[in-house]
Amino acid sequence: MKRSILPILCAIAVLRLCAADVNVTTLAIGATAPDFSLPGTDGKTYTLKDFASAKFFVLIFNSNHCPTAQAYEERMKKLVSDYKDKGVTLIAINPNNNEGLRADELGYTDLDDSMEAMKIRAKHKEFNFAYLDDGPTQVVAKAYGCKVTPHAFLFDAERKLRYVGRIDDNEREELAKTFDLRVALDELIAGKEVTVKETRAFGCSTKWLEKAEGVKKWKEKVAAEPVSVELIDEAGLAALRKGAGDKLRLVNFWSTTCGPCVAEMPELVEINLTFRNRAFELITVSTNFPDEKADVEMLLKKKHMSAKNLLFAGTDKYKHMAAFDKDWDATIPFTMLIGKKGEVLYKTNDSIDALELKRAIVAALGRHIDPPKQK
Repeated sequence: MKRSILPILCAIAVLRLCAADVNVTTLAIGATAPDFSLPGTDGKTYTLKDFASAKFFVLIFNSNHCPTAQAYEERMKKLVSDYKDKGVTLIAINPNNNEGLRADELGYTDLDDSMEAMKIRAKHKEFNFAYLDDGPTQVVAKAYGCKVTPHAFLFDAERKLRYVGRIDDNEREELAKTFDLRVALDELIAGKEVTVKETRAFGCSTKWLEKAEGVKKWKEKVAAEPVSVELIDEAGLAALRKGAGDKLRLVNFWSTTCGPCVAEMPELVEINLTFRNRAFELITVSTNFPDEKADVEMLLKKKHMSAKNLLFAGTDKYKHMAAFDKDWDATIPFTMLIGKKGEVLYKTNDSIDALELKRAIVAALGRHIDPPKQK
C-alpha cells in the first residue's frame, strides 16, 4: 500500500503559515535600549548616541497607514512641545516593511509605509520629531519587540526601560481618560518610580517582510477577478451623477485611444483595491462606441480593472457626456468623486493626482470604521 502524502502536505502548509508570523518578545522593564542606525525623513542617519543629551528618551513605533497610529500623531507632537523643556526627547520609528502590506490594508490612509511616503507624511503633518525608517531590515523593531503601531518605550538617563505600552487608553482622543505615557514621564521627572510600568498597546500589527509571500498571493488572486463591461444610456448616466446615497462614488471617463487615460488606470485599480471594502465604489465609463466593446473589455482585463465598468450605449457622445455633467467640456480623462448626497468632492478634466484624490477619499470616509449598513 502506498503511503499517503497528505500528512506531509499538511506539515508543509503549516510551516508556510508559520513562516509568515514573526514572534517577537517586547523589551523587558529595566533592559537597556538597543542601539540603532536608521535613516530619517530629513535625510540624516540617526543612532542612539545622537540623543545622548536627553535626560529621558521616548521611542514610539508608529506608521503612516494605520488609523490608530494616525490618531496619535497630534498627541505625539503635543508631547514633544509639552516636555521639550523638561529634558525629554521623543522620536518615532516606522517598523513596517512595505512589501508586507496589502493595498486593502490602506483603506484608512492616503499613504503606504515606504520612505518616500514617510517624507510626505512628515512634511504634510509637520512632525516636530525625528521620523526614522526601520522597514527594510526591521532589525530595530525585532530588538525592541514592536508588536503594533503605536507602541511606546520610555527610557531614563541611563537608557533603562522604565515604561512600555500604550500612549493613553483610547485612540479617540475625546474618550481618553488614562494618559499612561504622560503619567510615567511626570513620575520620572519628579524623581519617582513609575507606578504602572507596562500596559497593552492597541494598534495595527507590525507588517513584517515575512508577510510578503502572502501579499504576493493576494495580488495574484485579485488580478484573476472577473472583468466585464455593461452599456449605459443617457438616463443611466444622469442617475450615476446623483450619487450612490450610501457610499462615495468615484467615476472615471476614459477611452482606449486616450494615452493619459490608459496610463493612469493602474493608479485607479490600486485606489479601487484600497477602498472598495469601505463605503466606496469605483465606476469606469468608456467613451468608446458600443461596437468597440470587445476592445474596451480586452484593455480592462489587461489592466485587471475589476470595478464596475460601463460603456456609452449610444453613438452621440456629447449627449451622453451632457447627461452626466452639462458643464463637462468633453475632454478626457475626466474623473469625479461624488459624495453620498451628490456633492462633488474632487473633479479633474486631466489625469488624476492620486495623492490628492486619496486624501479627498479618506477625508470623506473618515478615519473611524464604517458603520454597518441599515437593513
